[in-house]
Amino acid sequence: MNLTLPQQLRAPLFRDDEPVIQGRSQTGAADPGGRIPRFGDTDFWDFNSVLRRPANVAPSTWRIRFAGPLTDPYWNLLTREVLMIAANPTHRAVINHGLSLGSTGVAVATMQNFVSYLRRLANWAAENGLPPCPDQWTSDVLRRRIKYMRDSTTTGPATTASHVTLLRQMTAMAPALSLPWPSDDPWPGKTARQVADYPMSSELVLKPVPPHIWFPLIRAAWTYIHTFAPDILRASHRYEKLKAAASTRILGRHEEVRTWLADPANKVPVRFENGRPTGSIPQPNYHYLALLVGFDRKSGNALFHGHSKRASERCRMAMEAVAEGRFCPDSIIDDLVHVTRPDGSTGPWHPGIDAYSLYHLRIALRNAAFVLVVGLSMMRDSEVQEITRDSVVEHYSSPAIASTLHKGRPGQPRKHWWITEPVAEAIAVAELLTESDRIFAAMPRRGTQKVHGVRLLRSFIDSVNQGRAWSGLDEIPDGYVRPHMFRRTMAMLTDQFAGSEIALGIQLKHIATRALANAATRGYAAGDASWAEHLKDAIEVARFRKIKDLFSLHKEGQVIGFGPGADRLTTAFDQIISTAKARGGDARVEEDLLRKTRVTIRFGTLNNCLYDDTNPSGAVCLEHAVVPPGHTGPLHDRCRPDRCGNSMIGIEHIPIHDSHRRTQLKLLQTPGLPACRKQLITRELERVEAILDKAGEART
Repeated sequence: MNLTLPQQLRAPLFRDDEPVIQGRSQTGAADPGGRIPRFGDTDFWDFNSVLRRPANVAPSTWRIRFAGPLTDPYWNLLTREVLMIAANPTHRAVINHGLSLGSTGVAVATMQNFVSYLRRLANWAAENGLPPCPDQWTSDVLRRRIKYMRDSTTTGPATTASHVTLLRQMTAMAPALSLPWPSDDPWPGKTARQVADYPMSSELVLKPVPPHIWFPLIRAAWTYIHTFAPDILRASHRYEKLKAAASTRILGRHEEVRTWLADPANKVPVRFENGRPTGSIPQPNYHYLALLVGFDRKSGNALFHGHSKRASERCRMAMEAVAEGRFCPDSIIDDLVHVTRPDGSTGPWHPGIDAYSLYHLRIALRNAAFVLVVGLSMMRDSEVQEITRDSVVEHYSSPAIASTLHKGRPGQPRKHWWITEPVAEAIAVAELLTESDRIFAAMPRRGTQKVHGVRLLRSFIDSVNQGRAWSGLDEIPDGYVRPHMFRRTMAMLTDQFAGSEIALGIQLKHIATRALANAATRGYAAGDASWAEHLKDAIEVARFRKIKDLFSLHKEGQVIGFGPGADRLTTAFDQIISTAKARGGDARVEEDLLRKTRVTIRFGTLNNCLYDDTNPSGAVCLEHAVVPPGHTGPLHDRCRPDRCGNSMIGIEHIPIHDSHRRTQLKLLQTPGLPACRKQLITRELERVEAILDKAGEART
């Protein structure tokens, strides 16, 4: 309920019973029957009942509390008014006051930030002896606040810029606020970044996952999903069967237990503690023994440690069976997959899956699935956690994940991310680990409604490193790793392929008005110093693989390409074949010679370039060109496949040029074509004809 304050200039724009969220879909709210937050609520606003909360956001984040200095009536009303206007910029009362704040209300996370900023502002004012209420403030106070933040060593420029944006928005809102607030722009003619000394940079601040962490982490996740998962799921299935068949009734079943313990074929499960003296008798695992006999695990204590004579007898019989050698590890299943360990030994990947370790292995397996999906799909943490059952679909004839896109999309549309087989397998495994609709839901006994992406990564890394002695996995070094860093890493790796920018724009779901990629896409794909050597090696491996394929085609008598570049490559291949034949060598000798032969080739979309750095003569792209300082190699944007002596037209390039030729012929038939335009098309047609003429009969 709003109280009338002496400083009020007018009544608030909104009624006490007016809902905070207006004009937005309430579909998917976590608590649709809960109380709807209204403007008159002075303690807190809980949006769990009205707005769909992303899977990676905790319920507490969806609840705004007016605590601390915001309990003061002045600050409380001011904060609620600011949030209400920001959340409903198209409200009739807001528009009637001449405010133009856009057409979309701010998100709950932004409202949380506003509350935090105003709380810090009120505390700062009190600490610096300013009037407790902003009715006596001027624009100088706001400038002092930002100067204080700029000079602070604990506040970054990005945070300062966000504060500037809020304070500037509040000056714009001042005519509609019921309480006094400075109405003059404190920084006229300046952007928030300029005020905060936060210059715009074309470089992406986000770093990729370092390669020394990336490789062992992805390998470990794949090993869990592909190699260890069958054992974990098999143990889980057997454990559930034992629990389903278990009984809680003990009375009247003493003879049944005695018969089981006396049977020489039955073995008592025991614990193998580290540090147990050699030759000493291991302790039975009474909880698991109770399950094997047919009782609930919780009955283990009463069954073998009760105060009755029969409980003592059952305990004695179990210990005697162990002393006789009738015992086995308390593992739910046997015959685990064998692995090769760091010391060269081989053996099972786990010492024994008991009930306790099974629970933690299921968590590790779920975390491994999360690592693979977030690592190889380029999805955001929020999008990965929104994946539900049966989300792997076919999208344009390729496997893809269907999930919800949150960032920058108020409507939260369903989108598709293309995936590979390992990711599909990881999702299939994750579906088997939970009964929830969302496959990355919290495990039972955790007492939480959400999982935390950063904690999943940290937990999986710890699990891998702690079990290395048995699992044989490589150690994952300690370091800073976050889910969003995987998007950056995969984008950088994908950028090594032709046409990658458009593909990345689609997969990263970057918003662009007139293209399929934007400036952020280029930032994600930019190289990183820590990956330089790995990328260089990967490119060389891919290049040699393509050269080997061309060599195999040439040996089979097939045409590998056309043009002077193809002739040079054919000559080099013939020399390798004749040399190997003279030495009496086989295919292995030919491959060694192929590696030693200096074949300089750059594979491209429209042609292949055999430019030689040691002999650049004949490169048309360098004729009369201004070469940028520090640049080496050909200038690809000046490539002339029709004239250059280094050009090789491959079989795969012919359809592209033939399609280009047909396009130019069709353009020439356009009625009323200007002479200059016709001349340009004709020249382009002559160039593509020259290229196709080199192909001869391969032209279609």
